[in-house]
Amino acid sequence: MYANLLNPAEIFTLFFVMLGPLKILGPFAQRTRDTPDPATIAWYAFLLATVGAIAGGFLGTVLLDKWHISVAALTVSGGIIFFLVAIRQLLAQYRPRGGAGSSEPLPAAPMAAALQLVFPIVLTPYGIAAVIALLARSESTARTMSILVVLVLIMVINLLAMLFVRRILVGIVPVLLQLLAAVLAILQLALSVQFILWGLQGLRILPG
Repeated sequence: MYANLLNPAEIFTLFFVMLGPLKILGPFAQRTRDTPDPATIAWYAFLLATVGAIAGGFLGTVLLDKWHISVAALTVSGGIIFFLVAIRQLLAQYRPRGGAGSSEPLPAAPMAAALQLVFPIVLTPYGIAAVIALLARSESTARTMSILVVLVLIMVINLLAMLFVRRILVGIVPVLLQLLAAVLAILQLALSVQFILWGLQGLRILPG
């Protein structure tokens, strides 16, 4: 299973794609456009996402055992969700740009506003599934700590992206990010299929 094969650098890449800042920049900038203190919302979102990811990861490993769910079944489930999200993002590039409805304004309280941004923009269901699978297959305390360090590092990068989003999205950067998003949409779709294949192999449905 992939959970045993990935080294810290590969785990970083996996988390960066599934939980990283590229999918946060646009929604965060749009949703906080009219808020007086987006930095406070960013800090709350960072804290909630970090605690939620770590707590959700460990809680998920316990529930996997209690409910007798295999990591392979979780991998297939996460892969299916990732596939649906990835193909939706890919097809969205072919929709007309005009006529898009504006998002509802965020609550005035920073904590409540952060909650609306954390789920599922920062903490994606398939990202949490990856965290649970990695922790469930961790065979040592050292590996568990390395997974958590990488996870926290990704959340710190997300925080910096939210704090400096208006400095990032200037000039040609939005165009470059849109190009990168088009490439990543295809790779994410392929990665979601790979997740499903890994899960099917773990369930002994496919050889390998």
